[in-house]
Amino acid sequence: MPASAPAAPRRAGPFSVGRILTILESVAGSREGVNLSELARQAGAPKTGLVGLLAGLTAEGCLVRDDVGRYTLGPRFHALALRSMAGRDFVGRARPVLEALVATTGETAVIGALAPDADLAVYLDKVESTDPIRYAVTVGERRELYCTALGKALLAHFAPARLRGYLRDTRRERFTATTLTRAADLERELARVRREGIARTSGERVAWASGLAAPIVDATGSVVAALLIAGPSERMRANAERNETALRRAAAECSRLTGGAERPRETG
Repeated sequence: MPASAPAAPRRAGPFSVGRILTILESVAGSREGVNLSELARQAGAPKTGLVGLLAGLTAEGCLVRDDVGRYTLGPRFHALALRSMAGRDFVGRARPVLEALVATTGETAVIGALAPDADLAVYLDKVESTDPIRYAVTVGERRELYCTALGKALLAHFAPARLRGYLRDTRRERFTATTLTRAADLERELARVRREGIARTSGERVAWASGLAAPIVDATGSVVAALLIAGPSERMRANAERNETALRRAAAECSRLTGGAERPRETG
């Protein structure tokens, strides 16, 4: 007889709570998402006993279900992780990193993360350049993922199933002549971001501005935020090597503040 799958660990508390935790742990540990059959096996439960829980978690934004029935973590789950970091004053402790980055590069530095209720980036904190001609943002402002450096640094590390859903369902406006809107072009660009560890834009959202962004990683290797520097394109091009070196070091320091891994976990 074939060996049976290991039983899910017994948990104290209400049975449904244990199942929810098992579901979230299983999905969080998967690179490409988990389907109903796999979750039932890992939870040691019949499929019918999980359907309602999965529907509820998906409706609340904790999970995302793709068109082939695989579940990945949703925006609300990532927002909870970020709020947990914020509860430990991550943004406040990262402020000196932003200030040092501005002092080194002369450009505006921003920390951002996924919005809790939409596939958008939200700015959590900023330190602006002192140059009269500078990139300026507002804390709390939201921007698109596909055409901003900070957004691409986050989008590149979506689980494959979630990325496919994003590229399929998101309306992409062409803000400038250089905005990437075709799914195939974005997939190539995001693969480069994962490979090189840094996202770059040049006039894709704001015609005269360029940005560089790198992910901030927690202890599990999950990307929970991103660090951006942005400024006038001509100045950013002239100082590209210096800026990228400074950004990588600053993003690594922000990851250390979260107890984070050295680099993002592979997503596919």
